[in-house]
Amino acid sequence: MTNTWLAAGGAISLGASLLHVAIIFGGPNWYRYFGAGEEIARMAEEGRWRPAIITALVAAGLALFALYAFSGAGLVSPLPLLGSALCVITAIYTLRGLAYPVFKLTNSEFATPFFLWSSIICLIAGAVHGIGLAQIWAKI
Repeated sequence: MTNTWLAAGGAISLGASLLHVAIIFGGPNWYRYFGAGEEIARMAEEGRWRPAIITALVAAGLALFALYAFSGAGLVSPLPLLGSALCVITAIYTLRGLAYPVFKLTNSEFATPFFLWSSIICLIAGAVHGIGLAQIWAKI
C-alpha cells in the first residue's frame, strides 16, 4: 500500500530538484530570481563553473531525498538505512524551515521574502515527511 504522505514528500523533493536543474540552464537571472545572491549570479555571468556545480549538488541531494521518500512510500524498492535517512531528511527540511525566524531575529541579510517563502515550503516538506515517516515507523 502506498504511503500518500511520503509520495507527496517525494514529489516536493523531486520538484525542487528539477527546479535547481532549470536554474542552472536559466542562467544568472534565474540565480538572482531564486535567491542565490548576486555573487553567485555574477559568477554565472562570468561563465564560472562554481554556481552550476553547487546547484547540481543541491539538485542531486534533493533527488536522493525524493528517492528515499518514494522508497518509504512503497513506490520503489526499499533502500538501505531507510528509517535513518527519512529521519535525517525530515530534520533537514524542518530545520531549514525554522531558519527564517532565527535570521529575522538577528536582522540577517538572509531575511528576504524569498527566504521566507522557501522556509515555509521547507516546513511543509518537513511536516509531510514527518507524518509519512510516523505512519511507516513500525514497519521500517
